Amino acid sequence: MSHDIPQIAFKTNHDGLQEIEIITIESLMERKETLDHFPEKAHQVRFYLLIHYTEGATEHLIDFVWHPVRKNTLVYLTKGQINAFRFTPETKGYIILFTENYFKSQLNTLPRNTVIRLFTSHLFSPIIQIPESSQVPEYFQLFYKEFYKEQQAFNKGNIIDALYTIIFSKLEQLKQSQTFHIQESDKLATFLKFTSIVALNYGKSRNADFYASHMNISYKHLNTICKEIVHKTAKQFIDEFIILEAKRQLINSSIKSTQLAYALGFEEPTNFVKYFKKHTRLTPNAFKNLHI
Repeated sequence: MSHDIPQIAFKTNHDGLQEIEIITIESLMERKETLDHFPEKAHQVRFYLLIHYTEGATEHLIDFVWHPVRKNTLVYLTKGQINAFRFTPETKGYIILFTENYFKSQLNTLPRNTVIRLFTSHLFSPIIQIPESSQVPEYFQLFYKEFYKEQQAFNKGNIIDALYTIIFSKLEQLKQSQTFHIQESDKLATFLKFTSIVALNYGKSRNADFYASHMNISYKHLNTICKEIVHKTAKQFIDEFIILEAKRQLINSSIKSTQLAYALGFEEPTNFVKYFKKHTRLTPNAFKNLHI
């Protein structure tokens, strides 16, 4: 019997708008037994989500870490992340789900900083606490109301697109105050290039010098940028990236830790076990058993 963590594709029963949807947390709770996965157990999303908690204090799992959430907490998830709900009778809120295609189609209406702040999980916390004075909750309510108007409602698609842009712009205003030290700059561009190269080559090297040479910059310069942008050394970032990728792959029961060790560039499986345990205090198999 397979114990793989489910990979959830975007599905909608809504006619017309095929790339975006909004539902309530309450409706998800009510129909959880009829779904092809259990929302309160870890699952990997293949799309994007914005989750706005309007009532109740609970927790939300994001990439194997439980985060406390409460009224006016907003959770944003990118494609490929692991998440799980922890429902309580008091839990209420809205969930906006949208595909990568929809996300890309709206990029021209959003400032680059907004995209970076909200959907670069290596840079920013996936949690925003919305102030009581913010209009964001009102726009979630309006989004829900407009989404479920009759299909022939005048200009419905454009209204949904506009509300999506407004919500993201409002969230950008909130995020700016939390991330004032990260602005559009050559240093940020260099760091983002570094993350892209790591994503393509993490199975080849865990050495920061390898990535610095690929970027035609010195190790010292790369390290300085990483410390300024994410308050970590380049090596710490590489290790955290590899450990998260290892965790995501380990939860698939079809791959063994020995296979994963070679895929991640370790010459000996025992070296991978030592590396993983150093960073998590668990062996790969212990971690896998804990989450499946």
